Amino acid sequence: MKNLLNNKLLSFFCLILLSSISFIGLNVQAETTFEKIKRTGKVTVGTEAAFPPFEFVEDGKIVGYGKDILDYIIADLGVELNQLDLPWQGILPGVLAGKFDFVATSVSIRPKRAKTYAFTVPIAEGTNWVMKRDGDSSIMSPDDLSGKVVCTQLASGSEQATKEWEEDMKSRGLKGYKELKLFTAHPEATLALANGTCDAQTQTVPNLAVVAKKQKGVFELVGPITDKTYMAWVTRPEDTDLRDYLSSKILELRDSGKIDEFQDKWFGFRMAIPSEGHLPEGSL
Repeated sequence: MKNLLNNKLLSFFCLILLSSISFIGLNVQAETTFEKIKRTGKVTVGTEAAFPPFEFVEDGKIVGYGKDILDYIIADLGVELNQLDLPWQGILPGVLAGKFDFVATSVSIRPKRAKTYAFTVPIAEGTNWVMKRDGDSSIMSPDDLSGKVVCTQLASGSEQATKEWEEDMKSRGLKGYKELKLFTAHPEATLALANGTCDAQTQTVPNLAVVAKKQKGVFELVGPITDKTYMAWVTRPEDTDLRDYLSSKILELRDSGKIDEFQDKWFGFRMAIPSEGHLPEGSL
C-alpha cells in the first residue's frame, strides 16, 4: 500500500513537472519578433545598400530615403540598430530563415510575394519603367524593346515585370528581346546601359527618375511596362504585429508631412502613400 501511494505521488509530481515544462515552452514559443525586439532592446534588419536613393553607402555609412524612415522608427523604439548590408538575392530568403528581424529595403509588391511575406503600407511608388541612353531614337516606347538587349537586376521585381512585358509583346505579335541581361545590383545595369552593353534598363520609376535627373543628357525615361504598383518593407508572415507597427510609423510620417520632406530631399518629387488598396488579392 505504501509503495502504491509513493508511486501515485511520484506520477502526480511528474505530471506537474511535465505540465510546467510544456507551459514554459509555450511561453517561449509565443514570444513574437516584436516582443523580442522590445525585450532585448536590439533589432537586426536586412538592407540592400545598392539601391539609390532608397539605400546606398556614402562615406562608409548607409544613407538614403529608406534609412531616414528607419532612423525615425528606431528612435521611436529606442533600441540598438544592427543594419546588415546584403546582396538583394539574399534579402527575402534571409528574413524567412530568421537571419534578421525584418526587411528595411524597398521590396516591390508582387502577387506571389504578397502571399509569402507580410508587407507594410507602401513607402514609395514601384511602377517599373524603361530608361534608355539619351537621344536613342530607336526606342520611343516600351514596345520598341522588341529585338533589343535589355538589362535589369537578377531576382528582382523588375526582372519579373520585364519578363512579363516580353510575353505581352509576343502576345501582340512583336518579337521578344534580343537578350535579357541580369545583374547583381541595379547600378551595374545602369553602368551597362551607359557603356552600350545593353540598349535599355528596366527598374522602378523613382530610382530611374533620379538617375536621369542627375545625369541629364546621358539617360532618358521612356515609359512604364507595368500598371501602377508600390514598394514596401516586409516581415515574416507570422510577425503581423511588427508589420502593423511599422505601417503605423510610416503612416505617421505621411500624416505629419515628414515623409514629403524625405521625398523632396532624396527624389525631388513626391509620391502618394496609400493606406489601402495597394495589396493584391490573397495577400497576408
